[in-house]
Amino acid sequence: MPELRFPWIEVSILLPMFGALWVHFLGSSDKALRHCVIICATTFALTVGELIDFVSLGSFEAHDHWLFLDWLFSRDIFVVDELSAFQLPLVALIFLVTVMSTLRTKAPRFSLRLTLVSESLMLATFSCRESWTLIMLLVVSTIPPYLELRQRERCSRIYVIHMGAFIVMLLAGWAWLSLVDVRSSAVLIPGGLLTVACLLRAGIFPLHLWMTDLFEKGTFGTAILFTTPLVGAYAVMRLILPIAPSWAMQSIAILSLFTAVYAGGMALVQREARRMFCYLLLSQSSLVLVGMELVTPIGLTGALCLWISVGMSLTGFGITLRCIEARISRISLADFHGLYRQMPILSGFFLLTGLASIGFPATVGFVGMELLIEGAVDVYPLVGSMVVIAAALNGIAVLFAYFRIFTGRHNRTPIPMHARPAEKLAVLVLSLLILGGGLFPQPGVASRYHAAKELTRRRQTNPMTVDPEEVEQVETELEAAVPRESAIKTESSDSDQPDRSLVSDE
Repeated sequence: MPELRFPWIEVSILLPMFGALWVHFLGSSDKALRHCVIICATTFALTVGELIDFVSLGSFEAHDHWLFLDWLFSRDIFVVDELSAFQLPLVALIFLVTVMSTLRTKAPRFSLRLTLVSESLMLATFSCRESWTLIMLLVVSTIPPYLELRQRERCSRIYVIHMGAFIVMLLAGWAWLSLVDVRSSAVLIPGGLLTVACLLRAGIFPLHLWMTDLFEKGTFGTAILFTTPLVGAYAVMRLILPIAPSWAMQSIAILSLFTAVYAGGMALVQREARRMFCYLLLSQSSLVLVGMELVTPIGLTGALCLWISVGMSLTGFGITLRCIEARISRISLADFHGLYRQMPILSGFFLLTGLASIGFPATVGFVGMELLIEGAVDVYPLVGSMVVIAAALNGIAVLFAYFRIFTGRHNRTPIPMHARPAEKLAVLVLSLLILGGGLFPQPGVASRYHAAKELTRRRQTNPMTVDPEEVEQVETELEAAVPRESAIKTESSDSDQPDRSLVSDE
């Protein structure tokens, strides 16, 4: 396995962790916010350097030696490959723009220390491939939102129940799976536990109540950071997709598809902007799972492209709502607010990110949505139709929210509503990436397609996903085809007319 030229992964994970300690000892909230922005920007630069270094190697995977962990475990734990190479800069970008868009008045309520700890855990999760370490990181990453709920003295019962069930099923499922024969029927129970755990973390219906509760009771920034990187989809890709049989993946795809349509419909009828955003995110993230569970190169390519699009565009959509909330408090969608004249930059960015999340042409989500629909139609035509319906519902919800927030009678306010320089910079960075990825999609799509083919190949060679009867039938057909093919070649070489060989074969 090739090695990166610089320990990008190691430094990018450790920097936010030490940055959390540094921010803890800073007394001033203004100074802590500035230092947190610098730490997040440096972390993002490190992940971009990791991506450039990895692409220059030209391999499917590369490792970044951790001296102490390699000596302790005698194997590579943190490895970057084509499945996670683009996710690491995406995670760092999500944290960077969220911290940049935080107003100084909101910094005391939005814990910067927990944010940096969460970034470190998230980067470690997306660069981890060793199963037990990944499971431990998934467990620990659920703690920062709980601590914030407790600090705000909000009821955390729903979050604790769902995340507790997630932790128990995840640990029990993987421990049980390591003790049973992978070819026996006993693997069904631990496989089911792992599947339910991953679906719960992804918020698939009917296991999505914790997500709406987190958006309702937690800070908007923490809810965005905990959900938009799509950690549940990463857990499915690493723990479920390589081992689950075809019938299990089809069942998960049906649940994800129903969730996408259900959440799209729920987003239409919400009267509060946070809940609308939550259901929009839930619908789009479910479409990512639908593409993953089709288990075809085209479907997986669409899912991986859509993953980047959803994380980038819905983060921008969410921080726009967060910036508006910081000025006028919770946003009601029952009335027209008429905010376009006071914040034209945020209104344009709101529309751009909302349409990019549903695959509008010339945006980063267009190619991913098209590939996802094409892959779904090739497998099940009805699935492709349902994907289109879910995207249409989400598009209507985005336009409905835009007209409610930015159109209507203009109401003047005594406080300035324009975007701050840090907010303008965050808007500019995300806008360039969204439009650039839509106008020049070929490099990203080619990388995602290569990763999808490799993931499909590894799944087909895994003994847990292969039916012995199907393997025996395929081997019998191949053995019968070999002498027949040689006979056809002999007849075709002896005959001057190629059509006679085809007639004799028939």
